[in-house]
Order: sequence, then C-alpha cells, then structure tokens
Amino acid sequence: MMALAQLSGVVDEVVDASPWALSDADVVASLDAVHALEQRLAAVKLGLVREVDGRGLATRQGATSTAVWLRERLRLTGRSARHLVATAASLDEGPPQVRSALARGAVTVEQAVVVAETVGALPAAVGPEVADKAASLLVDFAAQHEPTVLRRLGARILDHVAPDLAEQAEAEALRRAEERALVDRHLTLADQPDGQVRVTGRLDGETASLLRAAIEPLCAPTGLDDDRGPGQRRHDALAELCRLALRTGDLPEHGGDRPQLVVTVALDPLLNHLGTGTLDTGVRLTPDAVRRIACDAALLPAVLGGESQVLDLGRQRRLITGPLRRALVLRDGGCAFPGCDRPPRWCDGHHIRHWSDGGPTRLDNAVLLCGHHHRVVHQGEWAVRPGSDGRPEFLPPAWLDPQRVPRRNVYHQRC
Repeated sequence: MMALAQLSGVVDEVVDASPWALSDADVVASLDAVHALEQRLAAVKLGLVREVDGRGLATRQGATSTAVWLRERLRLTGRSARHLVATAASLDEGPPQVRSALARGAVTVEQAVVVAETVGALPAAVGPEVADKAASLLVDFAAQHEPTVLRRLGARILDHVAPDLAEQAEAEALRRAEERALVDRHLTLADQPDGQVRVTGRLDGETASLLRAAIEPLCAPTGLDDDRGPGQRRHDALAELCRLALRTGDLPEHGGDRPQLVVTVALDPLLNHLGTGTLDTGVRLTPDAVRRIACDAALLPAVLGGESQVLDLGRQRRLITGPLRRALVLRDGGCAFPGCDRPPRWCDGHHIRHWSDGGPTRLDNAVLLCGHHHRVVHQGEWAVRPGSDGRPEFLPPAWLDPQRVPRRNVYHQRC
C-alpha cells in the first residue's frame, strides 16, 4: 500500500504538468510512457480482481458474484465488470510469459488476452514446450502488430513452432469452431417501444456468406438521387429479399403469402380519408405506410364504430397480380423510377392514383417500383403520371428541378 501511495504522489505531479509546454518529441515520448504504465497498472489490477474472485470476497460481503461486487465497488457497468472478471481469469490461466509481458508494459491488455486465448486453444497434443514457444513468439509479434492482426497470426502459429502438427491442429480447430457456431447460432427480433424492431444474433460462417451473397447485389445505390447510408441500404436490401421470397409462393403455407394488413380506423376518418393501420402483429402504421403496403398486398379493411365494434369486415382482395402484373413487367421492364436498374422480381405494383382514393386497378393507373423508390414516391416529393404513350413518367421535386421536367427510366427500354 505504501508503494501505491508513493505512486499516487508521482501521478499528482504528472497530472499537474502542462502538455502544451512539451516539445513534439516529448509529447510522443510521454504518451508512450503513460501507455506502458497504464498496461503495467492493468496487470496489477487484474491480479487483484483475480484474488478477490479466488477468495470469494464478493459473496462473503453479500454480493451475488464478483462482477456485481465490482460494478458497485468501482461504479462500472455490468458489462465492463463481467469483462474485467473474465479477462483476469483468462490471463491467470494463460502462459506466465503473457503476464510477465503485461507487467513490463511490453503488451497491451487486449494483446495479452489474444495470446492467452490462442495458446489456450492449442490442441493438448502439442505439449507444454510447443505451447511455451508459441506464447513467446506471439509476445514478440505483439511488438509489431495490433490485436486483430495478432489474432490472425495466432491462427497459424503452429506453422512457425510445430509445422508437423499444424495441418492436424487446423482441422481440429475448424471442427471445434463449427461446433461452437452450431451451438451459438441465433437470431432475435425484439420489439421496441417506438414500433421499431432490434435485430441481434450470431450467424455461422456459411449462413453469413449466404446472407452477404444475397443482399450485396441489392446494396448498391439505385441512382444519383439515392442518399441512403450503407446501413440503410443493407436494411432495404433485406426487405427486398423477404418480399421476393414471399412473392415466389415457395415458402410454407404459414409464410408463403404476401403480408396481410388489417386496417382499423374509426368510421368518420374512413369516410374522408384512409387512416392509420395496424398489422396483425400489433404494429401501428402511418397512413402513408398503409397506402404503400396497400399498393401490392392483401388488404382486409375492418371498419370500427365508436366503441370499437366491428361495423364491417371487407373482403380480402389481391391487387396488381396475375395478367395485370405480367403486363406491367412487359411495359416497364423493372423499376420505372428514372435511373433505377432493379429487375421486376424486386418490384411492387404501385397505384398512380391511390387505391384508397378510388384509383382503379388498371394498367394505365399502375407502375412497377422497387422498395426504395416505392417509399420515395409515397413521400410525395416525386410525382408519377402516365405519359402520352401510356408509359410512366416522373416529375422531380422543385428543389431538384425548378421546371419539373418529366423524366423516364431508359435503363429497361428494349431497343
């Protein structure tokens, strides 16, 4: 404790120093020194955490676990406290060279964990001598490489220290990884209070490759007007993939049809305009979303009276399908929005004059739009109308073209 008190006094002097007064070289040298000291102190801290855990101090003081005790004692988040306990255990069980290197400041905590986990994952058949050589070599590599690169080098460490065992060990490591992926795989859809859904999970390598191969062709910008970010384009690509799967009709009966939307509105708003809607999952939708989905989905209107009594339950009907959709495909060739190259299978049929406003389900009142441009049109800045030849043309918003000169998609036109 006396040494820690002395160290605290030295730190006081450093904290009071003014970095602006240092030369460039001294700033860099000071940063390196502080970083190395930080890792050395981390080694001491992790040793103390391991001792607290080993003695059962946390449970003796009434905590349910060491992580909970650390959370309250050090005012950490639960996640940080659990990570601290796990890191302390990993280094305690790892090679002594790793703890020594961390205590000297020769490696960072992250690097030390990588080395410990890599050596711990080596097959038992390699023996302690090979494991020690692997640990020492990885500590040397840590002087040049950050943790991610170090982990990749660790995956091939036996090529350096035991080439005769490397191929067999790699096969065994792949087998174990496949088993872990099989157990760990999951996908969770969690409803959020604002109506959104948080998607979390872990995919095995094969499934992740399938997902990337399926959505990456749909992630490219659809034209100069496409201002979506990469994450938004991936989201929309996944939505288009689901629409295509539903449209094929090859899914099991429970999921093989397009979404059915039950629109529940009070009688007065219904008489004047289409109101908000509710999916059968309970998700509330804006009038714009109702209009967009109603363009090409099974719509089942339910009209409610003042006490939520069902006054009328309409007949389900499918819109823009069969011969009409085939005619749309022949005419438009794909998404009709200017500059878009999405093929017909990625497109919905859109009513130029909305079906909810009395628009007829006819070829001269329909146009093919991909998921992204379907949203764009429903947002209202772009307008679509039939041209003199019956083909759709789009009027850009005034901020893009003050003259609002009609535009057409020439990408799908046949010569």
